[in-house]
Amino acid sequence: MAFTSAASPRRAGRRSPLAMAALLVVGLLATGGVYALVTTSATAETRAASAELVDEGGKLFAANCASCHGLAAEGTAAGPNLIGVGALAVDFQVGTGRMPMAASGPQAEVKPVQFTQEQIDAMAAWVAELAPGPAIPADRYLAGDGDASNGAELFRINCAMCHNVAGAGGALTEGKWAPGLANIDPVHVYAAMVTGPQNMPVFSDLNLTPEEKNDIITYLRYLDENPSVGGFDLGSLGPVSEGLFIWIFGLGGLVAVTIWLTAKSN
Repeated sequence: MAFTSAASPRRAGRRSPLAMAALLVVGLLATGGVYALVTTSATAETRAASAELVDEGGKLFAANCASCHGLAAEGTAAGPNLIGVGALAVDFQVGTGRMPMAASGPQAEVKPVQFTQEQIDAMAAWVAELAPGPAIPADRYLAGDGDASNGAELFRINCAMCHNVAGAGGALTEGKWAPGLANIDPVHVYAAMVTGPQNMPVFSDLNLTPEEKNDIITYLRYLDENPSVGGFDLGSLGPVSEGLFIWIFGLGGLVAVTIWLTAKSN
């Protein structure tokens, strides 16, 4: 009897396995419910903010761009269709001041930007909603921390024939030109390669991977920091400016010395 009475309290204080399982299920359900509630709220807020941004972008587009590109960005005789160009093209064209154009011409010129970055983002979001297109790249592809040597080689192969090996730019046909690339925002360099503005070809990820595009950005950053490692660059226009310099100053100097010697002998 003493053994039985001593064992009873231990059995009375022991928890049932079913009770422990029930507590575990209740805890998991409570945690999942709280997580779902928070996640749903955050998603709803994000969607609301996104919808508000797109709506604001639509208003800005209608006020500033629709006269040339149409109210639905379908294009008109004065401006191309923008459906499917993506947010990146809008960020490039508007963020560099090329759009809106001041006047019709062979090529849109860079000029002071007329919108804040928030307004540009809103218009880009609205255009991106029309159809899939190139989006703003991740920051790691704009860091300019890649291989400058590889970037220089890629630039010489793909870009130098128009932009000059030093990124100084150059003339094209029919009054068009390849702009200089000094001190360009990395996102605009990336955007130009992806969207192919003006006469520039499009370099998709099959032509140049995002990492290779970052290498080119790294090379251009190197040129910004080391504009003329070989001395006076004469505008970085290559043999034309160098030959002109020799012709004017070199041969001109020889002629001047010859005249001086002849006059001295006389």
